[in-house]
Amino acid sequence: MTTLRDVEADLGRFRLRVWLAMLGVLVAFGLVLARAAYLQITRHEDLKAQAESNRTAVLPIVPHRGLILDRNGIALATNYSAYTLEITPSRVEDVDAVIDELGQIIDIQVRDKRRFKRLREESRNFDSLPIRTRLTDEEVARFTANRYRFPGVEIKARLFRQYPYGETASHVVGYIGRINLAEKKRMEDWPDEDLANYRGTEYIGKLGIEQSFEQQLHGLTGFDQIETSAGGRAVRTLARTPATPGNTVILTLDIKLQKLVEDMFGERRGALVALDPRNGEVLAFVSKPTFDPNLFVDGIDVDNWRMLNESLDKPLLNRALRGTYPPGSTYKPFMGLAALASGKRTAQTITNDPGYWMFGNHRFRSHGDAGLGSVDLYRSIVKSSNVYYYSLANDLGVDAIHDFMAPFGFGQMTGIDLRGEVPGVLPSQDWKRRAYKRPEQQRWYAGETISLGIGQGYNSFTMLQLAQATAIVANRGIRHRPHLGLATEDAVSRLRHPIERPAGEDLGLNPAHIESVVRAMVGVTQEGTSTRVFAGAAYLSAGKTGTAQAVTIGQKDKYDARKMEEHQRDHSLYIAFAPADAPKVAVAVVVENAGFGAAHAAPIARRIFDYVLLDQYPNEQDLVAVQKGLAAAPIGQPLKASEVVWPAPEASKTDLQK
Repeated sequence: MTTLRDVEADLGRFRLRVWLAMLGVLVAFGLVLARAAYLQITRHEDLKAQAESNRTAVLPIVPHRGLILDRNGIALATNYSAYTLEITPSRVEDVDAVIDELGQIIDIQVRDKRRFKRLREESRNFDSLPIRTRLTDEEVARFTANRYRFPGVEIKARLFRQYPYGETASHVVGYIGRINLAEKKRMEDWPDEDLANYRGTEYIGKLGIEQSFEQQLHGLTGFDQIETSAGGRAVRTLARTPATPGNTVILTLDIKLQKLVEDMFGERRGALVALDPRNGEVLAFVSKPTFDPNLFVDGIDVDNWRMLNESLDKPLLNRALRGTYPPGSTYKPFMGLAALASGKRTAQTITNDPGYWMFGNHRFRSHGDAGLGSVDLYRSIVKSSNVYYYSLANDLGVDAIHDFMAPFGFGQMTGIDLRGEVPGVLPSQDWKRRAYKRPEQQRWYAGETISLGIGQGYNSFTMLQLAQATAIVANRGIRHRPHLGLATEDAVSRLRHPIERPAGEDLGLNPAHIESVVRAMVGVTQEGTSTRVFAGAAYLSAGKTGTAQAVTIGQKDKYDARKMEEHQRDHSLYIAFAPADAPKVAVAVVVENAGFGAAHAAPIARRIFDYVLLDQYPNEQDLVAVQKGLAAAPIGQPLKASEVVWPAPEASKTDLQK
C-alpha cells in the first residue's frame, strides 16, 4: 500500500529531475548563445573573409617585362604575344600517349618532346608546361575543334621574350627562362611582398642584364578578384588591380660598335671591353664565340644544349667577365708606373738588354736571342724589352708589385653590374699561402717573381680588369667603376631616370709619372710594335701590344706556331686609348691563340677608334682582312658609320610594351 510518504518522495525525485532537465536546457542554450556570440561578434571579420574567399578567387595578372635598349635606343630585348599548347602532367594519365595523339593534329617535332621532357624534370608535376609554342592560327583552330578529346591540355596566350639581334651581345643582354625548382626553393626565403609580386610569374632573368636588372624589368603583378559559383566557375570580375609593366633599361652599350667588333673576331675566340674612361661606361663588351639567347626562352632542347655545353669553344663562357688570361707585355706600362712610384727607376734609368737576363743559373729570354742594347723607360715600352722588366720585377719583389697593382683593379672585382664576375689572380706571398695546401707549394720563390714583370707567371686577369686599368691610365689616375646600366625609363610616365654611380676615385698617382708612361704608349703607335696598324690615323692614340703564352715553352726551345696545336699557340693582346691627350675610349682585347698582338688584336682596336672618333665603319674587304689577320691598316675607303644600313631585326609579332 502506497503511503503519503512514498508519494512525496516520488514527487521530490520528479521535481529534481525537472530542475536538472531545466538546468541542462539552460546550459545548452547558454552554450549555443555563447557560441553564436563568439561566431557573430568575436570571429565575425575572420568568418566573413573566409566566406568571401569561398565566393571569390584572386588571380594574378603577370606584368609585361620591360624592354632593353642600347644607348641609341635600339631594342635588344622585346616582347610579343603568341599561342602555346600546354600540358598539365598531373591531369593526364599517359603523357606520352597524349603527345602522340596531339602530334596527329599539330606538328610536334622530336626537339619539342625533348624540351618538354627537360622542362618536366625541372618543374612540379602540376605546372602547365608547353609542348609547342608559337602556334599558327590554323593550328589553334584545329586543336580547338578537338579540345574535348584532351583533358589537361589547353591553349594559352603567352607573352614571349625576343632578342631581335640573336647572337649579337648575347653575353651582355642574357636571357630569361622558366623558373626551375632550385629557383623556386630560393624564392621561399624572399620577403612576403617580393614573393607576392612573383605570383603567376613563370619566367625570370637567368643571365646578363636580364638577371642583374630583374627587379626593374619584372614590373608589379596585378590582381583580378573574381566571383565564383559553387562549382568554381567564374561569374564576374569584382575588382581589378592592373599590373604595372616593367621599366625599360637603357644600356651604355653601342650595339653597332658591338656588332662591328664581333664581326672582326669572325670565328676566332677571345674577348674585348671598350670603356669611356671619363665615366666608366661600357661601349662594347664582347665574348666570342656567342650563342643565340632565343634558344633559351621556351626551354632549350637537348640537342642545342649539348651542342653549346659540350663545345670545345665554350660559347656559354663570358670570356670578358669570367675568362682570365696572363696580360703579357700589356702589363709593362703598369710595371713602368710601379718603377717610377717606388723610386726603383727614373724615366732616364738605363738597363742593358743583351737579349736575356740571368737569375742564378736560370736564363730568362727576351725577344728570342736578340737584344735591344741600352733601354730606358720609354724604349722599354716602345720596343717591349723583357730584360728591363725582369730586372725591375726582381728589384720590386712580389708583394710590392701586388700592392701597387691592386688599386688598378688587377685581381679584384670591378663591381660591374653583371653577375658572375671572377677576381682573377694578382699574386702575392699571402695569396700563395692561401691558394696551396702543401708547405713546399705555399712558399714563394724569388725566381717566380721574375716572369711577373712581363705579365706571365701567376698573373691572370680578365679583359674587364685590363680595360679598367687602361682607362685609369687614360684618365690620368682617376678610377671609375665600369657599368652597363645607363638609365631606366618608367613604363607608365615614360620619365627617364639616370642610374646613379659613385664618383671617380683619384688613386693619387704622380702626374709626371703618368705622362712618362703615356708618352711611351703613344710611341708604341708611332715608332713601336703597332706603328703599321695606326699608320694614317687622323688621331693620336696610345697603346701596348702583348703576346701571352698559352703553354710554357722551355728555355732551350724556340716558339714556332706552325709546329703547335692551335689551342697551344700564344694569345694576341692589345690595350689602347684615344685620343691620347683627352681620351674618349679605352680598349683591352685578347684574341686567343692568334700570336703577336699587333697582327690580330691591335687592328680591332684601330677600327674601334675609327668608329668612335671618326664615325667610320670598315668596308667588307677590310673586315675580312682583319678577321684573317692580314691587314695592318684600313683597306679601301671606310664607310660613314652613321650612314651604314643597320640590319633590321626579324619583325617581332606584337610589341605589347607599346
